[in-house]
Amino acid sequence: MMNQLFGTSLLFGGNAPFVEEIYENYLDDPASVPGEWRDYFDKLAQLPGAVARDVPHLPVVHAFAEQAKKGGYRATASRPVDDKKQVSVLQMISAYRTLGSRWANLDPLKRQTRQKINELEPSFYGLDDADINTRFNAGSFKGVAEHASFGQILDTLKETYCSSIGVEYMYINNITERRWVQARIEPIRAKGTYTAAQKLRFLERLTAAETLERYLHTRYVGQKRFSLEGGESLIVALDEAIRVAGGLGVDDIVVGMAHRGRLNVLVNTLGKAPSMLFDEFEGKKSQNLTSGDVKYHLGYSSDVSTPGGPCHLTLAFNPSHLEIVNPVVVGSVYARQLRRGEDGRDKVMPILIHGDAAVAGQGVNQEMINFAQTRGYGTGGTVHIVVNNQIGFTTSDPRDYRSSLYCTDIFKMADAPIFHVNGDDPEAVALVTRLAIEFRQEFKKDVVVDLVCFRKLGHNEQDEPMVTQPLMYKRISSHPGTRRLYADKLVAEGVLPGDGPDDMIQSYRDHLDRGELLYNPVIAGYTNPIVIDWTPFLPKKYIESCDTTVPVKEIKRLAERLSSVPEGFTLHSRVKKIIDDRRLMGLGSVPFDWGMAENLAYASLLVSGYGVRISGEDVSRSTFFHRHAVLHDQNRENWDEGAYCPLANLQEKQATLQCFDSVLSEEAVLAFEYGYATSNPYELVIWEAQFGDFVNGAQVVIDQFIASGETKWGRACGLVMLLPHGYEGQGPEHSSARIERFMQLCAEMNMEVCQPSTPAQVFHMLRRQAIRKQRKPLIVFTPKSLLRHKDAVSTMDEIAKGEFQTVIGEVDPIDVKKVTRVIFCSGKIYYELLAARRAMNISTIAIARLEQLYPFPREAFAAELAKYPKATEIVWCQEEPRNQGAWYWIASRQHLDRSFNSKQHLLLVSRPASPSPAAGYYSKHNAQQKALIDSALGEIGQYKPA
Repeated sequence: MMNQLFGTSLLFGGNAPFVEEIYENYLDDPASVPGEWRDYFDKLAQLPGAVARDVPHLPVVHAFAEQAKKGGYRATASRPVDDKKQVSVLQMISAYRTLGSRWANLDPLKRQTRQKINELEPSFYGLDDADINTRFNAGSFKGVAEHASFGQILDTLKETYCSSIGVEYMYINNITERRWVQARIEPIRAKGTYTAAQKLRFLERLTAAETLERYLHTRYVGQKRFSLEGGESLIVALDEAIRVAGGLGVDDIVVGMAHRGRLNVLVNTLGKAPSMLFDEFEGKKSQNLTSGDVKYHLGYSSDVSTPGGPCHLTLAFNPSHLEIVNPVVVGSVYARQLRRGEDGRDKVMPILIHGDAAVAGQGVNQEMINFAQTRGYGTGGTVHIVVNNQIGFTTSDPRDYRSSLYCTDIFKMADAPIFHVNGDDPEAVALVTRLAIEFRQEFKKDVVVDLVCFRKLGHNEQDEPMVTQPLMYKRISSHPGTRRLYADKLVAEGVLPGDGPDDMIQSYRDHLDRGELLYNPVIAGYTNPIVIDWTPFLPKKYIESCDTTVPVKEIKRLAERLSSVPEGFTLHSRVKKIIDDRRLMGLGSVPFDWGMAENLAYASLLVSGYGVRISGEDVSRSTFFHRHAVLHDQNRENWDEGAYCPLANLQEKQATLQCFDSVLSEEAVLAFEYGYATSNPYELVIWEAQFGDFVNGAQVVIDQFIASGETKWGRACGLVMLLPHGYEGQGPEHSSARIERFMQLCAEMNMEVCQPSTPAQVFHMLRRQAIRKQRKPLIVFTPKSLLRHKDAVSTMDEIAKGEFQTVIGEVDPIDVKKVTRVIFCSGKIYYELLAARRAMNISTIAIARLEQLYPFPREAFAAELAKYPKATEIVWCQEEPRNQGAWYWIASRQHLDRSFNSKQHLLLVSRPASPSPAAGYYSKHNAQQKALIDSALGEIGQYKPA
């Protein structure tokens, strides 16, 4: 018999998924599979070493293998079952589990025609009407009895997998997760059972959603609001998600979404007073923000009641960049979870609401899903809800819409189950939402609800969608609405009288007229203990400096800890030299370099109670081999044993250090860190670019959140961005962190921009950022070659007793009365100018460094300039081309003029204007560098006054 089995096509490699499914059924119950398969698996289990390879199921295999030997196949059919057809039935069950969603009744507009899918047809397996009454073993399929007729099995499969819910999960690698989904949907045939009170709640949520939209449509004619009409079941889903999550112990939920339906969520989910919304429609200023934002970008937070107690809800602020808010939310959730401790993932949950076109089209989602289960960014699963209006913006032509079958296919890379659901069936929406929340809490993984609905109006209320989707909008115009359909259903069931739905609408409208909510979820007067008070970090005036000194004795103690490694820990020879040098620095024997000063800054903060989080590509070692926050034993491959972090082992009690090499992503990771920093003012949060140029890939995060979040939304953020910058002949993509872009974004004291040039400067700058009671983004242009430059060093006194200097003046002894030219510069170019001036023995030119570009240190600049009363040429010298760098910003500073006397004028020395950041030819780089130095220290004839 075994020889015959090996000779059949059933064991062919292409049937591996089917064979695996039968094997899983065998593990559950050997009697559930045909006799030939049972004998086959029994004999495999007896082979030496065969079962041992199936480590996760070893006990199960042993137990059921023994049971199989003792018992026999219990056929209950009136006649012997054809084993081949029995296998076919099991194959078909597997096919419905895998492909049934394609035949599901998901489209409220009923535009989709059922595609022919051979694998879902009985004839594909050699089954026909003659087999309808034949009884088969249903295996692990729990929708029917263990043995049922083929007709019963087929009908139940269609009911379970092809009704208002279509679920995809068979691609999940973890068998426990797959069986979890099966156990939740198959016994109930994908249909929830609800009480009359629960059904009335669903109707009330739909009524609130629809009525608010129509109320706004008539009261504020033509104003943009990005209506939820057609997708009102989103409010049902959110209501169920919050209630179920609260019942499971979640007490903090952060929601991220774009503008579609946002106003509805603000009012009907978070309980924002309609009167506040009306004021925003009428243009009344409600906050003391210099610019503010449009109403459909605003965030909100509240505390609502759930079956498990109060739950804090937050809707994150979001610009019109669709999915960009998603990693911001995840970062905020991660910070909140860490505050909770060990059960943080159980207590705090992210919910992200996507658009169908955006979720597939925006690359930031792939980046975010990719880090969803990593150590430094994983939040224990996100609940994703896709408001799938089947059109996106204006592109519903499937040839142009996307390349994948479903807009949610991107989530399959995370092994996330996907529940597609018809938005016109609110009970099905509630069911899959509950399953999604429960799955996330059980497995701490992402899960997706694809809410298939439609968009009644255009992209905005001034858009005419009929122009591009005429047939679709003919169907939409005749659709009665989800609320009406469900109301009629409940009236027919006798859940409420015929006039009940209209009374519900009128009651809701009456409350809107008064600017109130009929059903307000907010707990009045409740003060949530988990919310952080940011008031101490929001000073009315800009704070420039604070005490950042550290006693010499403490510097030496920390240096000793930073240069110590466990006994038997073997360092790489180059790293050993760095650690040995750091030991000498701590003793005062040699000056401090950049890497030691930076690590000392972190160490001094950690032992003082300030947490430190550093992330980015290769940050633990650093791209330029200077940080070495994490050391690696050269004789151990195991990451847990072979890695040692001195910063995490400074003393018994210290604040938490997080140092994570991120996935290869800029946009999503930077957005994550912004979200983290806006949720935790007590930590120094740092993101470092591998090269400063790479920050280009995260420009949306910089423009829409980091630079403008405070002026638009009042959101303070102390995030630090370290951007390696410097022209060293490495070409266009490894030279410039685009200083000009950041300077263009500077206004209203929104952030600080610095380019420190010494180890002591970076030490005090980082300490200032954490210690000051002020949270503003700090943009730092860090060096590359200066990390090991012989002159870019600092003394013990400069580290221990110094402060961050916004301007560093002339360092050489020079007769100020003879100076006719003063060069101001920033960064690496200073050391090159200094070396050239010394070599040329020039005594009439002074050189000063501008270490903080914004806010511009006017007083320090003026004081430095005042030292040279006979200087007539004030030069700004920069490495960058004329049209880049800080030049245009410097030249536009009116307060510079007030620092000059009548004989002084501002000149520029730079590379020529260029569309590229830097030359790619090394010879051209050198030629430009020589011309730059020669012009700064010699004739500036070719450069005109500003």
